[in-house]
Amino acid sequence: MASVYLETSVIGYLASRPAVDIIFAANQLMTREWWNDHRTRFELFASQAVVDECSAGDPAAAQERLVFLIGIPVLTINAATRNLAQELLLHVGLPAKAAVDAVHIATAALNKIDYLLTWNCKHIANPAFRRKIEDVLDDAGLRSPVICTPQEMLNV
Repeated sequence: MASVYLETSVIGYLASRPAVDIIFAANQLMTREWWNDHRTRFELFASQAVVDECSAGDPAAAQERLVFLIGIPVLTINAATRNLAQELLLHVGLPAKAAVDAVHIATAALNKIDYLLTWNCKHIANPAFRRKIEDVLDDAGLRSPVICTPQEMLNV
């Protein structure tokens, strides 16, 4: 069974109120479709970074997000994760504010996760960064997870 790392934005889409914006609404629907109809075909994982991000902000909203993580194994973040995240920041060209995004990528790669599922198309599922991410991971002797959106995962 293939493994999927759930990045925080996916949980955010699942827990958010129905959107008025047509693009956001479509992404919500695709995320919910994947969650409801496809997720059982995969072994799901999150990380402590996902838990921390989902726990932030309004307590009621945080609780709504955390419900989706119940029963999902939480991968630890250790020195190797932080070191690889630093390499990603340095060599991929991610801005410093994307440090947690680099942690998501590093966690998925170090744990040999098959897919990194995200709606973060600015720093993670960005075509301009994907090849650089793969190169950094390859240099570290790691295979890159397939970085994709829930829309892409509907056909896997």
